[in-house]
Amino acid sequence: MDGTILEEMRTALRGPVIGPQDPEYNDTRKIYNAMIDRRPAAIVRCSDVADVMNAVDFIRDHGLELAVRGGGHSGPGLCLVDDGVTIDLSPMRWVRVDPVSKVAWVGGGSQLGDLDHAAHAFGLATPAGIMSTTGVGGLTLGGGHGYLTRKYGLTMDSLLAADVVLADGSFVTASETEHPDLFWALRGGGGNLGIVTSFSFRMHPVHSVGVGITVWPVDQTREVLQWYREFLPQAPDDLYGFFALLTVPPGPPFPEEIHGQKMCGVVWCWTGDLARLDDALTVVSEPGRPAFHFATPMPYPALQTLFDGLIPTGLQWYWRGDFFDRITDEAIDVHLKYGENLPTDLTTMHLYPVDGAAARVPKDDTAFAYRDAVWSGVIGGIDPDPDNAEIIKQWAVDYWEELHPYSMGGSYVNFLGAGEGQDRVRATYRDHYDRLAEIKRIYDPNNLFHANQNIQPAGQS
Repeated sequence: MDGTILEEMRTALRGPVIGPQDPEYNDTRKIYNAMIDRRPAAIVRCSDVADVMNAVDFIRDHGLELAVRGGGHSGPGLCLVDDGVTIDLSPMRWVRVDPVSKVAWVGGGSQLGDLDHAAHAFGLATPAGIMSTTGVGGLTLGGGHGYLTRKYGLTMDSLLAADVVLADGSFVTASETEHPDLFWALRGGGGNLGIVTSFSFRMHPVHSVGVGITVWPVDQTREVLQWYREFLPQAPDDLYGFFALLTVPPGPPFPEEIHGQKMCGVVWCWTGDLARLDDALTVVSEPGRPAFHFATPMPYPALQTLFDGLIPTGLQWYWRGDFFDRITDEAIDVHLKYGENLPTDLTTMHLYPVDGAAARVPKDDTAFAYRDAVWSGVIGGIDPDPDNAEIIKQWAVDYWEELHPYSMGGSYVNFLGAGEGQDRVRATYRDHYDRLAEIKRIYDPNNLFHANQNIQPAGQS
């Protein structure tokens, strides 16, 4: 992009347009995953919906590449594109909660912590992720699961409406009654259909929750997973627990004697009567005596920030994911093998429950195609040192390749890694892909929004 086009864009938009020569450029192009080092020709920090509309028109009319950044948590770095333009929604970071109607309106650049904080004052929340720094937009458009999923469903199941800027620069509101085909596709279809400038969510009664952390030595992984796979799907919806392979971090609440040890564990969230928290977790000794167990009531936003300090912005990340409807003995052997050989202290594997309320939504009600899944798994190679980037990537790929045969074939779209290919995108959407492609043809026939896990418009090869 030459300087003339950059100045034209600056004139057309209210928010700042940052180019490679600007002193803030390097900081502005940083995203959560430091493994991504892309250099956009411009980063457009949109201050309002009009800016988004004008930016889309400008980028389209000048034949430029387009990417969209909400919270900047995209593992494969899809929010940046070399030599193109990133539309950065981070200035559009706001939340308004109506405690009477129990509805929250959320700006497209907001993070989960913004929504959690604003809603907590009224004893409300919506299911969304496990970290406060995750972007609301990317999470919701991919489906969104978190601590409240077994109780209240996926994040997108609480979506009431979305304001969207389309590829032709027009603005629409999508809901069950307005542009229902677009609304269907937005709930799970990722960033393929347009730029969502604000979301409207149904909120649910949540204030404080019971939080538990239980860890066992990694050599007990087989016994723990055999117990966990039977116990959790039969547990009440009030109990959520994601399984993890981890190296115990050097800090509270963990005692010093287990710091640095490889463990398997479960992070629990209890939304029932807090007086019954200990009773709900008495089962943790059934697979074997834990090396450590901790449980306490906690405000919900505090639970959402629990891991923010452990895995902050600026680490090297590489991830792969898959859905599972069962945890086979053969899969457990794979988990044990790679859990005993975690290559770095932050590298991990999580199995997030997506059953309960999420599984009771009919499969064809939304673009999300895995209502029959029980767990959404992610393998994450993580480390602060760029010299370890290839090590953690290779570990994640090897782990995934051995585990994939025991999966359902597709992944939560937000856990797809970089360059996994169109077959993996199709596997993620199953028999919903063709319907999504037809809706894509209607709303984005020229595939302007393709810096994503792309659904190609019907009729294009």
